[in-house]
Amino acid sequence: MINEGRPDFTPVNTAMVIINVLVFFVMSMAGSTEDVDFMLEHGAMYVPYILERGEYYRLFTCMFLHFGFMHLVGNMTVLLFLGDNVERAAGPLRYILIYIFGGLIGSAGSFGFALIYNQGIVSAGASGSIFALIGALLWMVIKNRGRLEDMSILKMFVLIVYALYSGATSPNIDMAAHFFGLAGGFVIAMAIYQRGSYSEYDRSGL
Repeated sequence: MINEGRPDFTPVNTAMVIINVLVFFVMSMAGSTEDVDFMLEHGAMYVPYILERGEYYRLFTCMFLHFGFMHLVGNMTVLLFLGDNVERAAGPLRYILIYIFGGLIGSAGSFGFALIYNQGIVSAGASGSIFALIGALLWMVIKNRGRLEDMSILKMFVLIVYALYSGATSPNIDMAAHFFGLAGGFVIAMAIYQRGSYSEYDRSGL
């Protein structure tokens, strides 16, 4: 079995969940996370502020903010149950690279879409990073001959189709972040993950 001899606990993925939850509760103590102006003041992505003020950090900070409790719960549930697969397969360092840079690609895609179609959009959420992990997991399943732990290519495609459809049919969902995050995670995984690289987990921490 692919994770034989290695712990099921995935510290980096767990840390990401904890960070997102802590940020949410700290924000909730300071104001309403469902208030667009409040979220804008605390790092949500907004094209005019990025272009006119040069606040490019918003492409990063928006990845750790959530509009309300249910937004947080939905994202963290997916992260908790899929992120651990990625970390076990690729190791902590590769996981971080996929999460952060895949999330930034998702943010950049969201920024580009808003720049062209609606510059008044205020965006936040970890979904760009989460979709990057899903894209990376798809590549890892492919590289492991169609199966990685309990995931198969068929399950991955069903998951991706369902996740994209669910987002497309729900109000106020940033689909650009989903698509670009998914593609970004897949490409990053192609660059940094090779079949069997999970075996380095215990030896080098990669």
